[in-house]
Amino acid sequence: MPDLGFTSPNKQQLPALAGIWSLRSNPEEQRVLQIEKQKQEIQAVTQSQLSCSPRRVSRCHLRSSNVEISFRNFCSFVITWANVTTPNSLAISTRRPDNLQMTDTPYRINYTKNANMETMKGLYNAVTGNPTVQNVANTTAAAVGTAVNTVNDGIRGDIKQRDLSTYTVEDCQKGNYITTDFGTRMSDTDTSLKGGERGPILLEDFHFREKTTHFDHERIPERAVHARGAGAHGYFQMYEAIPDLSCADVFQHPSERTPVFVRFSTVAGSRGSADTVRDVRGFAVKFYTKEGNWDLVGNNIPIFFVQEAIKFADLVHAAKPEPHNEIPQAQTAHDNFWDFISLTPESTHMTLWTMSDRAIPRSYRLMQGFGVHTFVLYNADGKRRFVKFHWTPKLGSHSLVWDESQKITGADPDFHRRDLWEAIESGAYPEWELGLQIVEEEDEHKFDFDILDSTKFIPEELAPIRYVGKMVLNRNPDNYFAETEQVAFCTQHVVPGIAFSNDPLLQGRNHSYLDTQITRLGGPNFQEIPINKPVCPVTNNQRDGAHRMTINKGRVNYFPNRFGCPMTATAAQGGYVHPPTMVHGPKIRARGPKFAEHFNQARYFYNSLCSWEKEHVIKSYAFELGHVDDLGVREKMIQRLNCVDLDLAQKVASAIGVKPPTTFDGNAHDQRSAKLTLAGSPRDSIATRKIAFLIGPGYNSAQLKTVRAGLAAAGAVTVVIGPTKGEQEKGDEAQFTYTSCKSVLFDGLVLVGGTQYEKMSQIGEVKQFVNETFKHCKPIGAIEEGAEFLKTFGFIGVGIAGPGEQDVSSQGVVTSMKFSPSIMDLSGTISWGKDLHKAIAEHRHFERIIDPVPA
Repeated sequence: MPDLGFTSPNKQQLPALAGIWSLRSNPEEQRVLQIEKQKQEIQAVTQSQLSCSPRRVSRCHLRSSNVEISFRNFCSFVITWANVTTPNSLAISTRRPDNLQMTDTPYRINYTKNANMETMKGLYNAVTGNPTVQNVANTTAAAVGTAVNTVNDGIRGDIKQRDLSTYTVEDCQKGNYITTDFGTRMSDTDTSLKGGERGPILLEDFHFREKTTHFDHERIPERAVHARGAGAHGYFQMYEAIPDLSCADVFQHPSERTPVFVRFSTVAGSRGSADTVRDVRGFAVKFYTKEGNWDLVGNNIPIFFVQEAIKFADLVHAAKPEPHNEIPQAQTAHDNFWDFISLTPESTHMTLWTMSDRAIPRSYRLMQGFGVHTFVLYNADGKRRFVKFHWTPKLGSHSLVWDESQKITGADPDFHRRDLWEAIESGAYPEWELGLQIVEEEDEHKFDFDILDSTKFIPEELAPIRYVGKMVLNRNPDNYFAETEQVAFCTQHVVPGIAFSNDPLLQGRNHSYLDTQITRLGGPNFQEIPINKPVCPVTNNQRDGAHRMTINKGRVNYFPNRFGCPMTATAAQGGYVHPPTMVHGPKIRARGPKFAEHFNQARYFYNSLCSWEKEHVIKSYAFELGHVDDLGVREKMIQRLNCVDLDLAQKVASAIGVKPPTTFDGNAHDQRSAKLTLAGSPRDSIATRKIAFLIGPGYNSAQLKTVRAGLAAAGAVTVVIGPTKGEQEKGDEAQFTYTSCKSVLFDGLVLVGGTQYEKMSQIGEVKQFVNETFKHCKPIGAIEEGAEFLKTFGFIGVGIAGPGEQDVSSQGVVTSMKFSPSIMDLSGTISWGKDLHKAIAEHRHFERIIDPVPA
């Protein structure tokens, strides 16, 4: 163990911190900082000495050269080694406990290997809370020679968090008292002030009136669309600078991390609706750049329903619950929506996407994002290029199946929100790559569609995606309302180097998104809400208005003024200069000629789907249109679908009671792209996949531990389900019971050996769990008696291991009748573990015959 070169402090110099705080780390990350109350010294420790409660660790970043340990309500330490095995320097970032009276601002103290007692005094002052950050910085600077106000390893990822921390209050702190909104401590908050024990409440009870009045006004208007959502903090980092494409500072510094806040959402449902409904998903990213906020407000589908913003209100009215009875919620399976779609041919293409599995993603972490519109990038020379923005998830794009999606709505309506939260809390940070599709300005008209039409996409074969950076989400919000609900995204929020095209839908959104925040967030000062504030200075002459927080000093509030400040900035000074663009034409209500074609790309997309994806699209149309009562609407929709594909129109018509067409009405081209099918998504990882283990009295604990450990080593999350919650007969812990969870909440199932199946075969919830897992085409692993139990279900065409067979893999069902302790060794000779890993990575196995399965 290397000597870190610290002089051990005495009892007066190191604060007495209760208990031993440490962190579990990966085997290669075996050195962390430990504070031990008894010895009261700082030392490096190995993995065998570590133990902690994961609930007390709020954030953890494990890298080959950086370990960050953050204790909520305590102190934070960032340890950075120039060399892990032989540390030459140590950097510690501290934050005072929230119950100390000190500005909550992070700062760094750099330690050399030869750190002396003065260094430790600096640490002591930092941890115990010097009166001001400046005093701490001064003390540390005198001892160490340097102190700065930001944690910055050549990056900027904590700037927004530092800003938010100045507004953050931890009420549940020892020593805090209940007060009124204006700071008066209260002796009683449970009983109203009355005239006698049984008398009326008195008007002078200001605490009752304040408390109740505030409660009466706690709710704000929900978003007109995208009301249901979940958010997370993170950072964006470039792979390489792209000054040739854009002068935006956010694109110029690969060594820097730009803070981001991301909000995922459904579109049609209200704030209390379920996560897994069939719908478009919002994918909005707020970049807190040095030059101001840039909002990339997109979706998980690259196109949209309408071409013009003026039609947006009609679209939303049609998609929302019908006005006479407010039914149905968060669904488009009703007459009004399909009436609008059938009469709006430009929407046909988008419905192909929403009827596909893209509209029922497995997780926010496993779906793509798109800017939808064509934007403009321009460089320092003013050179303009058109751009489409793409977010591609590191773990690939994967979806649910429709029956599963509906059942999750009842089993866990917060399924996506919970998935995102738990992944971040566990340190499995979601990651996407930012890709750019570039079209040179002189090539704007070379396509057979208009790039300004948001109902069209640009095929990657015509404009390849260039991946330029990554986004990582690594911190959950501290308060849902303050951050996720109050965050305001506006498409008009851009920075120098990014501009707008003449996309008419984008132009309208630039107005609508700003306008809607004024009502929803209570006035024109919504940008002063902490989550919306930029990290750069804001100086202008906007004044007053409801909920104004900024106190503007000075004698003038106009421009120009005699002081000359605030002043305008040139492009060289970072000022936003709209790139010169030729605009010409008469004043007219019309669209470009290429906007009139609506079906070629719809067919292009449908052609690109694999067989099971097409089957899902057909069944989705049948489900949605099967809820439409008006025969004329159904007939009109079949006409629209017959402009896309004859087989599609015929199969949907047969399912909804409409006479199938006999001849095709569209352009019978055979264009397709392998980039559009989910079947082509990466399938090489099982990271974050949630695998269930069904056990009962008599289960084989050794097999359970072996398989769980093997899957966990590959990044999967394993969950034990037993007859009771808690510790089982052999010491293993069951997180759920047969009745408290459903198969739809998991990505796969494992049945280990043991004598439990005689009883489990008589339990309906167990049999339903297995049947549903198979019917939803999820991977299943079974060993010995578990394989014998699986055989009793009689799944058609599935091979099950026989006596003595060590591995049989069939349609995602992996069985073995011969267990070995090395069964999960992916580098060994036994293939059962490898095949199970492969089956889970594949995600779904649609080759199965599932119609006869009773689930």
